[in-house]
Amino acid sequence: MMNKPFSQACENNKRPILNILTKVFSNTKHVLEIGSGTGQHAVFFGQNLPHLTWQTSDLSINHQGINSWLDEAVLANVQRPIVADLNKTWPVPKDNLRVDGLYTANTLHIISWPLVVKFFESIAQNLTPQASVCIYGPFNYQGKFTSESNANFDLWLKERDINSGIRDIEAILLLANTAGLNLIDDHMMPANNRLLVFSKT
Repeated sequence: MMNKPFSQACENNKRPILNILTKVFSNTKHVLEIGSGTGQHAVFFGQNLPHLTWQTSDLSINHQGINSWLDEAVLANVQRPIVADLNKTWPVPKDNLRVDGLYTANTLHIISWPLVVKFFESIAQNLTPQASVCIYGPFNYQGKFTSESNANFDLWLKERDINSGIRDIEAILLLANTAGLNLIDDHMMPANNRLLVFSKT
């Protein structure tokens, strides 16, 4: 079996995130993860939230790595990755399951702003009423970085891709409101990150 991709950041933040997801997704049945990355979060959350079905998704180039984690974990409630390309049609989970939960981590600062807009437009069109939405990552508040490390991270992101960068929370909340999402909680997380929790009206 190929060497599994590994993210130290995923390893560091998975437990604090789980502590919140355990409450937010307590009555959720089907979670769609947008941008499963290495697959580490999917496996860990699937193991610890056995009551729900966790649907992984990402660009096809990342599927092999995600599948390597799933092959080792052998979890009946974590589904093989489907293609998630925000430039195209919203990913449809296996058997057209009704998605009542959505999770994404460290995606909104990686993708371009037009794709962030499409992300929220797709939430408006595809998530069921009362669905819970959890978005993890760094955000700016009142146009300011919350730490020097985030400011340096933003510079690194823009050197890598000028269209990426840490987003202003006010702009994100405006898009969320347009998509019919109500902010329930804004949790402070390790390494100057946040976990935004929304409910879809």
